[in-house]
Amino acid sequence: MKRSLVLLAGLAYSAPALADYPVASHRYLADPGSLVHDGRVYLYNSNDDDNPVEGGYEMHSVVCVSSSDLKNWTDHGIVFSVPRDATWAGDSWAPQPIERDGTIFLYFGNNGNGVGVASSKDPTGGFKDAKGSVLVNGSTPGASGTNSWLFDPGALIDDDGQAYLAFGGNGENNARIIKLGSDLVSVSGSAAALSPKGFFEASFMFKRNDIYYLAYSTNPANGLRIDYLKSSSPMSGYTYGGIIGDQPPENGDNNHASEFLFKDKWYHAYHNRAVAKAAGIAPGYRRNLAIEPLEFNADGSIKQITYTKDGLTQVGSLDPYAKVEAETMNAQSGIETEVCGEGGMDVTSIASGDWIKVRGADFRTGANKFQARVASTGPGAIELHLDSPTGMSIGKCDVAATGGAQVWKTVDCDVTGATGVKDLVLSFSGSFNFNWWQFTPIDGGSTGTGGSGGTGGAGSAGSPSSASWRSSRTRRRSI
Repeated sequence: MKRSLVLLAGLAYSAPALADYPVASHRYLADPGSLVHDGRVYLYNSNDDDNPVEGGYEMHSVVCVSSSDLKNWTDHGIVFSVPRDATWAGDSWAPQPIERDGTIFLYFGNNGNGVGVASSKDPTGGFKDAKGSVLVNGSTPGASGTNSWLFDPGALIDDDGQAYLAFGGNGENNARIIKLGSDLVSVSGSAAALSPKGFFEASFMFKRNDIYYLAYSTNPANGLRIDYLKSSSPMSGYTYGGIIGDQPPENGDNNHASEFLFKDKWYHAYHNRAVAKAAGIAPGYRRNLAIEPLEFNADGSIKQITYTKDGLTQVGSLDPYAKVEAETMNAQSGIETEVCGEGGMDVTSIASGDWIKVRGADFRTGANKFQARVASTGPGAIELHLDSPTGMSIGKCDVAATGGAQVWKTVDCDVTGATGVKDLVLSFSGSFNFNWWQFTPIDGGSTGTGGSGGTGGAGSAGSPSSASWRSSRTRRRSI
């Protein structure tokens, strides 16, 4: 049932709002792989909505979310699914992207049985099997160890163009790194065997100031934390560096992370289980995303992360004069998303009392009008508030029946009182679907076309229908 959590509508706005965990709280996502592309960071994630609430990991699709400011995240939906997009595979776990010459290559684990690769020109969709078969499995030279898991790929393209793939799991002697071919869909030579202290799974490679880092999850005996190795060479010479982060709060189970450089600062994306715990459901197979800053000492060692709920500084602001996808949000209560008939995604399952919040909207010249793209079989409304669902009201936009749940119409209303940089809450009454929104500046100047919230894109083509998608998901609320 949708109304599984009603406790946090007030809690989310007392003291700092829950923001850096959870990210994209309307979905259960895990194992984030990061890609910075054209001024945005994209996280590609195992889709825990594929899993039974209790019963195991059955992730067969990858969901992408992206942000240009690290506070407001756009849901691009399912961008890759097996066996639909790779007929040989039955699972798609822990994806990791890299990019070369405008093509994104997405590496994924077929459960623990091997690593595959898909590719697309569009970071938000259209990923298809790039090889036609498994890339790494037990017959790959040097890949196998004792009872090894061949999964959790971590890919790196070095400064000279040579690419590497880290993978492996289930034993200190089962970490592997192998060269990728120049086409990025083949391997070259034999995998190098490493033995990181306490190694369990979740390999991830990155490079900073000529130092190669191999991050990984330790085993249960070592706390399931994220540790790392350092080396001056990509495939050998690694020594233990220390701890990146202890077991995350609200987690208590498997751990997986990726590190990325975005607008001159480093970050650590990971998962925990805060949303499922707040919803009162079994958290084992329902994870959610989170992010923390990553800092380094002068010698290249990593400062251990201190986990927070709202520890990131917003990078830039959201442009309310640009068209903002409704599925762009910092926090939400009650809503879900689905494939939109107009392309991309829309917000659905709206009911009275639900809301969406975006952080740091810059109403620099004020605003006098609000537009929204909606589809509805009955009446409803969007109430606009600053800072919180009960904050200052700046307008109300009525939604009339449009003739169907995918019959779209643009509605508008006058607004007043929005100036400066403010958080914006869109509160809903009635039931309708919601595609995008946009404000008009008071000075009548030109409106934007993109905004830091991002746009929908074609990433959801071929995703499950809205009816089957909604019925398969465990609801979460007010995060």
